[in-house]
Amino acid sequence: MRLFLLFSCSAIMLLEAYRFTDETDMKALLDVKSQVSENKQVALSSWNNSIPLCKWKGVTCGLKHKRVTRLDLAGFQLGGMISPSIGNLSFLILLDLSNNSFAGTIPSEVGNLFRLHYLDVGLNVLGGRIPISLLGSLTKLVKLNLAINNLKGKLPASLGNLTSLIRLSLRSNRIEGEIPGEIARLNQMILLNLETNKFSAGFPLAIYNLSSFKFLYLNYNHFSGCLRSDFGKLLPNLQNLNMDGNYFRGVIPATLANISNLQKFAITNNNLTGSIPSGLGKLRNLRFLSLVNNFLGGHSFGDLEFLGALTNCTQLQVLSVIGNRLGGQLPASITNLSINLLVLGLENNFIAGSIPRDIGNLVSLQTLLLKENQLTGLLPASIGKLLQLEDCDLGSNSISGEIPFSIGNLTRLDLLSLLNNSFEGTIPQSLGNCSSLRYLWVGPNKLFGTIPQEIMQIKSLIYLDMSDNSLTGSLPKDVGRLENLVDLWIGNNKLSGQLPHSLGSCLSMETLLLHGNYFYGAIPDIRGLKGLKNVDLSNNNLSGSIPGYLANFSSLEYLNLSINNFEGSVPTEGKFQSANIVSVFGNKNLCGGIKELNLKPCFTEAPSMVSKRSLFVKKVVIGVSVGISFLLLLVVASVSLCWFRKRKNNQQTNSPAPSTLEAFHQKMSYREIHNATDGFSSRNMIGSGSFGTVFKAFLSAENKFVAVKVLNMQRRGAMKSFMAECESLKDIRHRNLVKLLTACSSIDFQGNEFRALIYDFMPNGSLDMWLHPHEMEEIHRPSRTLTLLERFNIAIDVASVLDYIHVHCYEPIAHCDIKPSNVLLDNDLTAHVSDFGMARLLLKFDRESFFNQLSSTGIRGTIGYVAPEYGVGGEPSIHGDEYSFGILLLEMISGKRPTDELFGGNFTLHSYIKSALPERVLDVADKSIFHNGLRVGFPIAECLTMVLEVGLRCCEESPANRLETSEARKKLISIRERFFKARRTARR
Repeated sequence: MRLFLLFSCSAIMLLEAYRFTDETDMKALLDVKSQVSENKQVALSSWNNSIPLCKWKGVTCGLKHKRVTRLDLAGFQLGGMISPSIGNLSFLILLDLSNNSFAGTIPSEVGNLFRLHYLDVGLNVLGGRIPISLLGSLTKLVKLNLAINNLKGKLPASLGNLTSLIRLSLRSNRIEGEIPGEIARLNQMILLNLETNKFSAGFPLAIYNLSSFKFLYLNYNHFSGCLRSDFGKLLPNLQNLNMDGNYFRGVIPATLANISNLQKFAITNNNLTGSIPSGLGKLRNLRFLSLVNNFLGGHSFGDLEFLGALTNCTQLQVLSVIGNRLGGQLPASITNLSINLLVLGLENNFIAGSIPRDIGNLVSLQTLLLKENQLTGLLPASIGKLLQLEDCDLGSNSISGEIPFSIGNLTRLDLLSLLNNSFEGTIPQSLGNCSSLRYLWVGPNKLFGTIPQEIMQIKSLIYLDMSDNSLTGSLPKDVGRLENLVDLWIGNNKLSGQLPHSLGSCLSMETLLLHGNYFYGAIPDIRGLKGLKNVDLSNNNLSGSIPGYLANFSSLEYLNLSINNFEGSVPTEGKFQSANIVSVFGNKNLCGGIKELNLKPCFTEAPSMVSKRSLFVKKVVIGVSVGISFLLLLVVASVSLCWFRKRKNNQQTNSPAPSTLEAFHQKMSYREIHNATDGFSSRNMIGSGSFGTVFKAFLSAENKFVAVKVLNMQRRGAMKSFMAECESLKDIRHRNLVKLLTACSSIDFQGNEFRALIYDFMPNGSLDMWLHPHEMEEIHRPSRTLTLLERFNIAIDVASVLDYIHVHCYEPIAHCDIKPSNVLLDNDLTAHVSDFGMARLLLKFDRESFFNQLSSTGIRGTIGYVAPEYGVGGEPSIHGDEYSFGILLLEMISGKRPTDELFGGNFTLHSYIKSALPERVLDVADKSIFHNGLRVGFPIAECLTMVLEVGLRCCEESPANRLETSEARKKLISIRERFFKARRTARR
């Protein structure tokens, strides 16, 4: 009888489960769908009555019954609210709504899901308080992730009820107050992540009861107090411990050495004192040790004993104790640290002695930071063995001797700082091998000799400081090749000669300090350097007049021309109206200017002399005018004759080649192109566009590869596109333009018209394939993703091209089709803009200028990148390129195309990014950025926000409100500077 009742109850329960499948779970899920924003419901299209419930996308049902057990909607890009009906899915074991855009609050009804093991609502915009029922009833929860939302209020004490919890993440919310003591009941805990909240008061003693902890993140809160001496014994299973940015004081417990599995220990920016325990050397699994910005050490011998002990940590990759009170001699034992060591940060301490001669043993080292110590002796030649080194900062010590020639082996260097030392001898020419160098600081020192010509070949240089040495000779004529140079500091040397005219080609220049030398002659034409902020040419022998265009440099903050031989009148307009900006004393032949400059008035002639001079001038003017009139008549006659002859010749010829092609001295034949591409083999096809196909071709005569764009002459507008590209590119040159080598205008073997353009070959393909590798075929897919720094560099390259063709070209040009597939990358991932098939030449350059009708008409550009005014009949203008560039920037940082299925109606890439700034910038950024090229703990949110803001300003709806590409370029360069500074700080 009992067995019968048992079977009956089981059957009833099973029937009940089946009966509720449609009636309860289906209704609950449809209610959930109804609360999702209509324009976000695409991913839930399968949620309808025509499809069985258990086949709905993201839904998993149980095997014994058809109740919903798993609801996984992570990354579905859903918006709207979370429906309270979700609490009716009573058989749920897993609920994952992470990486969406859900707003509102977490429904308290979620607390009804008593079977739940896994709850993840991270990466949304949920607000309000954490429901008490959520933490009070879900006693089977193993993982709870509420990270990266806008949750606020205090953490409920009911958290202690979740006794099965292993992983808890609350980071990046606005939760505040003390951690409840009940947290001690979470004795299964593996991960506790409380980053970037506002927990206050002392260190929560209850945490010491959680002996199972493996990952403990308490960073950037308001915790205080001392760490217990038995810390390591109470938490023996820790693997990652991050306590950065709090108010901890006292000493580092020696028992930390008991945590045998500890891999990462970070407690930067606190108030710790005492010594660094040598026992840390027992942590054989230690990979990351950062004790930056505390008060560790006592300026004395013995402070660095821990370094010898750490040689036992063979897995160590990051060791940074920057900004403490460590003293004593730098031990030779640092050369025995792990060969896996990437970062060694000892700067801003009181360390004496010399750099060990075997420093080259640390073959994996990428960052060496020893500045602001008391180091002496020589810089060992073995430093040239550190072939992976990117940042080397030895500034503000007393290192002497010559700069070793072997330093030229460090071809991956980004930064080399030797400033404020006692280096002697000459600057090694081998530095020219460091082609990636961006920061080179070698002053003040005791260097002599000339500035090596080889340094002018380092086109990546942003900052060059050679000031306060004894350098002689002249400023190299090739200085203009440093197109990216922002700061040039060579003051207080013994340099002489005239300033080279190429100085005016350094268009990125903001600071120019040449004071205290022996330069002579006139200031060269630097009118193109409109971004100059600080200029000091004082204490030289410069002469001539002061260029009037300096008055119009809007960014100028300081101009010192004192103690030279300038003559003539001083301008009184623009920047010359302020004596706080301009200094000109010590030029005895200057006159005029504003009263505050205290110069003599400019000489005025007597009336009789003026009368005689005026009569003479009138006679000269009349004579010159007659002569010029006669010459003009001759010129007009000659031009007219040439025009008629040219017109006659054009009428007589039947050649299909446009006159534009005459600009190319060597044109290729159809046969040559046919052979170079193996008969236009599909194996050599590397891309296709609106008007043709691009092939890779090998020119045996030149022994090099080129790219050949073959126009589809059957396509309407192809001939106009061909003409537009030839006309645009025939005379312009820029390092970030794909070079048009020549063209072919011929007949193919079947007698058909044939047109092709031949370019330099770009081995790294297009930016498009790097931003969206998952869309590429395996053979074309890059082996890695772009780092954030590489994205900055590419964006600056593209902005430089647009600035050039808009402003600095002989005839300004609008590209009209800026997009990732038209940005090509060479071996060094330097960007080159291509495809000028839609370009138009400007008749007149101003903010309202339009274009002639050289190329085809219609909407110009690619959907998603084309400016909105083009779609309603607006004429192409430079504003269109500004808009396209803005979209390009947003895509480069977010990783999303403007045509992504996520967007529709009024919800665009622009509005998606704008709504996330600044609080949720990390949510919209391309996730691959965080896994490639950034070191642990690097604060990138600020840099990402600034870049996205530039993009948003460029693609404003109104053309008049858009940021000019020249200004965008300057801002991007400035952001890149911040990036470098932040990266160096992060490495500490």
